[in-house]
Amino acid sequence: MFLTIFTNLHAGETYFIDLSKVLNQSKAGADFQNKLKKDIQNNSNNFKKTEDQIRKEEADLISQKKLISNDDYEQKVKLLREKVAKLQDDKNKFFSDTAKSRDDAKKILIETLNPILKKYMEDNNIRVVLDKQSIILADAKLELTNIIIDLLNKNLSSIKLN
Repeated sequence: MFLTIFTNLHAGETYFIDLSKVLNQSKAGADFQNKLKKDIQNNSNNFKKTEDQIRKEEADLISQKKLISNDDYEQKVKLLREKVAKLQDDKNKFFSDTAKSRDDAKKILIETLNPILKKYMEDNNIRVVLDKQSIILADAKLELTNIIIDLLNKNLSSIKLN
């Protein structure tokens, strides 16, 4: 079936784009990626500070173990465990929210890209545009990636998420 599909396509009517490049290197995609990287870096730094603080509290608690009562020690261990659990919850929520934001941004980019690509196909009598990742070998002259990035940049300069 795979060969049948490609046998029936006319060379002049089939092109390809590198969808990953379009999503990551368009103005809107690159801008979003940069914002996301900064947000991840900032939150990673904050998580690291919190982890370091918890480790310090743990070391202090261990050094005080013989100086305080068992009840006080157990209470402080319980509080420390709660801080660790909260940190894990915060990390999980942040990474889940980040993944959702990335998916939402990709959806916006693709929703904007589809009509642009469809119009370009109609205007240039193109019947099929494939993703570069699905192609084993093709003439580089058939790649539309940079053209599509330019068209997308004219239509979408940034992504606004809630």
